[in-house]
Amino acid sequence: MSGSQISQDDIPDLYSRLAPVYDLWARLTESHSRDRSLELAAIQNGESVLEVAVGTGLAFEKIVSSNRYGRNEGIELAESMLRRAENRLSLSEGNYRLQPGDARALDFPDASFDVLLNSYMLDLMPEEDFIPVLTEFKRVLRPGGRLVITGMTRGEHWYNGIWEHIYRLNPAWLGGCRGIQVQPYLRQLGFTDMQREFISQMSFPSEIVFARAPASRN
Repeated sequence: MSGSQISQDDIPDLYSRLAPVYDLWARLTESHSRDRSLELAAIQNGESVLEVAVGTGLAFEKIVSSNRYGRNEGIELAESMLRRAENRLSLSEGNYRLQPGDARALDFPDASFDVLLNSYMLDLMPEEDFIPVLTEFKRVLRPGGRLVITGMTRGEHWYNGIWEHIYRLNPAWLGGCRGIQVQPYLRQLGFTDMQREFISQMSFPSEIVFARAPASRN
C-alpha cells in the first residue's frame, strides 16, 4: 500500500472517536495477533516492560498480570484510549504506570527495558517516521532486549485484499492503518534474531515481528 493517508496531527482525535468501539474491532480482527505477541515476548515476572501505544489496555492488562513483581510502563497518545486503559487496569494488583507519551520521543533513559511491545501503530505512521521511532525503541531497550511489533501487513491471500480496498475508500475506517512490513527497517538498525509470523483473522492481515536489540550500543 501507499504511505499513510492521515495526518499524524489527526491521529489522537481519530482514536479518541474510535475508543468506544475499539475493543469490539480488536476482538474480531486483532486478538489472535495480540495474544501471540505476548507469547513471543515471553515476559518473565520481575522484568522491566514497556508497551508503546497501549490503546485501551487490552495487552497491557495481561502484561501487568504476568509481571506482577516487575516494572510495567505504558504510554498512549490518544487521551480517550488512555482513560479506557486506566479504567481497565484500575483493579490490577501488579506494578504499573500509564501516562501520555509519543513514540517519537520516549521519556525514558537509555537501556531501561528488557522488553518493548508495540501493536498497530507503525502501520498508521508515515514511512519517514519508521526509523526515528525504531531508533527510540532501540535506545530504551537494554542490549539484547526483546522487541515485539504487531501491525497490519500486506495480505498473502486474495481475500486479504478487501482491507486494501477499504483503506483506499476511506483510511479512517481502518483507523489510518495500511499494510506494511517492518523487518527491513529493523535490519537497518542492527536488530538481530528476527522472526516474523503472519496471522489472518476475519481476513484482516497482521504480522508479528520479534527481534533483539543489538548486543552492543555502538
